[in-house]
Amino acid sequence: MYVPRLLATQLAAARAQFAAVLVTGPRQSGKTTLLRHETPDAAFVTLDDPVERAFAASDPNGFLDRFAGRPLVIDEAQYSPELLPYLKMRIDAARTPTGRFLLTGSQQLGLMQGVSEHLTGRVAILELLPFSYLEHAATPADSLAATLWLGGYPEPALAPERRDLWLRSYLATYLERDIRNLRAVGDLRAFQAFIALAAARHTQEVNAASLAREAGVSQPTARSWLGLLEATYLATLLPPYFRNLGKRVIRAPKLLFLDSGLVSALTRQPSDEAALAGAMGGPLLEGWVISETIKLFAAAGQRPEAYYWRSNDGLEIDLLVGLGGKLLPVEVKLTATPTATHAAAVARFNDLARDESHGRGLLVCRVTQRRELPGGVLALPWHEYPAWLWNEMGQGRPIRAAFPA
Repeated sequence: MYVPRLLATQLAAARAQFAAVLVTGPRQSGKTTLLRHETPDAAFVTLDDPVERAFAASDPNGFLDRFAGRPLVIDEAQYSPELLPYLKMRIDAARTPTGRFLLTGSQQLGLMQGVSEHLTGRVAILELLPFSYLEHAATPADSLAATLWLGGYPEPALAPERRDLWLRSYLATYLERDIRNLRAVGDLRAFQAFIALAAARHTQEVNAASLAREAGVSQPTARSWLGLLEATYLATLLPPYFRNLGKRVIRAPKLLFLDSGLVSALTRQPSDEAALAGAMGGPLLEGWVISETIKLFAAAGQRPEAYYWRSNDGLEIDLLVGLGGKLLPVEVKLTATPTATHAAAVARFNDLARDESHGRGLLVCRVTQRRELPGGVLALPWHEYPAWLWNEMGQGRPIRAAFPA
């Protein structure tokens, strides 16, 4: 079953302009499926195959000559960086036709260095993250618990009955393949414990010293491992907004895992309802809103302008989204009964930001219908946030979320 991806529009546009297109993103996010479906005219080869990988390393020209005259998808290109200078030579020899080389990669380390060195100006780089809610809503809109529990990876989203086994297998494969291949971790058990500790701090400010102490590693190691989580698309760091706005602000980034299903698995939540009702409920919803924001900007081929803001005297905004040169403040709450108190921080931020502010703000929560709150704040049902943002980004009518029969 192919689920249409928002990124397909950007893929077609990039293919019409560049000789090469690189689609990056986490393992199992749907990169191969996207290219197979959207580029049926292309030949396909995966460097997951050790025979093909050895051929590409030992005889790059012979490897590429087999596909002369046809567009070529090179899957998991990070395994043969030796190919990149040969792609450069072929592109430089003939800039047309465009869209001849289509690469995928699930690790930013090494691959991006090689791409920057050899293919700058010759390749369009796109990111495919797990499903946005607009692409596939695995559950009806009234089931926030199940949405957070399943997450956005295609396999558990499309087959919820396989969720537990798939997530366990995914994490094991991540450790054995991605982390071992990067050769940056000597003790996989210690790194596995570190990931679990980091997941328990989902949407919290990064404290490398605390993580290092609890994981039993040095601070430089903890910082290096945080970098690995980013390089392999498991997590990202949400930067703080640095403008003073009349108050001294917190400057440490927030740690954010990109998939709520993985967070639930890593923190050993017993069920979807227990996860939502427990201490992780608020962070899971906040992380989902931020992750949806990142996914939609990536689907539009853009880098997200996303921050959080917190002053030392306690004023906090969960998310600031840059839209049209202005900042949209977004607060996230589990409440189904929003009040003026819930909207106070957003209204106060707008007052402080003035010309930099979008002019209104959002309170994303479990309200069933949109409600206007004081200070120009809109209380928005959680499941309406992705479509609302996509429209505000000027991307037009979104793909309809699909519910299983």
